[in-house]
Amino acid sequence: MEDGRGTTERVLTLLGLLQQRAVWTGPELGERLGVTPRTIRRDIERLRSLGYPVEASNGVGGGYQLGPGQDMPPLLFDDEEAIATAVSLLAGAGDGDAALRALTKLDRVLPIRLRHEVRALSGSVVSFDGGRTPLDSEVLMTLARACRDEVEAGFDYPTSEASSGSSGLMRRRVEPYRLVASARRWYLLAYDLDRDDWRTFRVDRMTDVSARSWRFRPRPAPDAAAYVQENVASRVYAHQARFLVHAPADTVRAQISASAAVVRPRGVSRCEVLSGAANLDVVLMHVVLLGHSFEVLDPPELGERCRVLGERLLGASLPCS
Repeated sequence: MEDGRGTTERVLTLLGLLQQRAVWTGPELGERLGVTPRTIRRDIERLRSLGYPVEASNGVGGGYQLGPGQDMPPLLFDDEEAIATAVSLLAGAGDGDAALRALTKLDRVLPIRLRHEVRALSGSVVSFDGGRTPLDSEVLMTLARACRDEVEAGFDYPTSEASSGSSGLMRRRVEPYRLVASARRWYLLAYDLDRDDWRTFRVDRMTDVSARSWRFRPRPAPDAAAYVQENVASRVYAHQARFLVHAPADTVRAQISASAAVVRPRGVSRCEVLSGAANLDVVLMHVVLLGHSFEVLDPPELGERCRVLGERLLGASLPCS
């Protein structure tokens, strides 16, 4: 008696072979799939019952071929194809609604066992910007499954040893919550078990990624996209600054990359801008160049820097004596 899972995978492979070239003989297909001609005939009938118009011809040059059909039959993907398709669609999801609509349709027509795999990605990925560079689908899938199944994950991650000044890799144990895609990179928001706090990790810096068997009870979590965006735009820098900008939030968002600053509306005509840099003068000049009136909210000493830089700029505008 044939195993149901093996039959499904064999039929998917058979369909793929029929799509690769015009005609296959029964013995050729049997040799490629490792089954008898009788099993090939049964699998051909399975494809026909699903709506695929498989034609058969006898004599020299005869065999099986996939003919044209009027109706679109159900989609059949093997695991790798489903994962690759989902990752490709997710990678473009920030660029418009078409990719998201395609993902929704893909989810409806896939077999149940593959649908769970695609939902593991779509349910575990959020974004605060578009146009990112895709990563290895196996790494993303491992992390997405861990987010979905609420199991611990482990990976090696670069770290700097403050005492010696050397850098290396450290094994991290986390409770993964969400994958977050930005304009350039993928991040994992997770609860770091060794540091007892939420952390953001760049997926491209991870190595030896694996999901563990220990399940965890989800903790109250921050908004994933907002948390990672704020971390990327400000927390990773030595200095952070907040400004009240006298312009609508949508206007300012169109001027600043989402990975460079967090913009929050403060009424209809004003917004709060949070950003960071190694030098606060850099942040200050970026806000000046937006072309809007603004006020410094934090830190207080940045107000004094505004006065000093203002005097310097004013002096530069005066003619030399």
